[in-house]
Amino acid sequence: MWSGKRPFDLFFSSVGILLLSPFFILIAAAVLFSDFGPVFYRQNRVGQNGKSFRILKFRTMIVDSDKLGPLITAGNDPRITNVGKLLRSTKLDELPQLINVFFGEMSFVGPRPEVEKYVSLLSEKDRNKILSLKPGITDLASIEFRDESDLLAASKDPEQTYIQDILPRKTQLSLKYHELASFPADVKIIFKTLQRIF
Repeated sequence: MWSGKRPFDLFFSSVGILLLSPFFILIAAAVLFSDFGPVFYRQNRVGQNGKSFRILKFRTMIVDSDKLGPLITAGNDPRITNVGKLLRSTKLDELPQLINVFFGEMSFVGPRPEVEKYVSLLSEKDRNKILSLKPGITDLASIEFRDESDLLAASKDPEQTYIQDILPRKTQLSLKYHELASFPADVKIIFKTLQRIF
């Protein structure tokens, strides 16, 4: 990890939270009044050095959706609200992760954090390398699998497709980032991510 990564994350997450606070309020109101549930969705993820943390997102699914289906979502999952569909398609549901970055639980760029179930499927060697890095809002896998939900929707068994086909590729990309992590690499990944979104 390059030496200025934490100051970079702290500065730009602070600026981002400040500048985007009006959007936070508007999105929060839309989520709240869509089905009168919590604004944020919190889920335990495995972070740096295996330490668990709660990732923040704007809630895009009905309340208690984790108890009503699999951990992953695919295509037009009936648990996704109408407001949630818009937030997911624009990635605006990820904005609260700026708070995770501000508090040092995440970085702007790093391997996307997984739930314990999927982390446990990795080899010990791969797991140790990936978890030596701080998880990120975006990474190489986020760019390649921008349409992951659509890919899973085409599968008869989305979770098995994720485990057998997508997770191994994401692992390869996380290991690749482990080798090239640097300021230029992070800036390039951020711009590529913005390019894919817009």
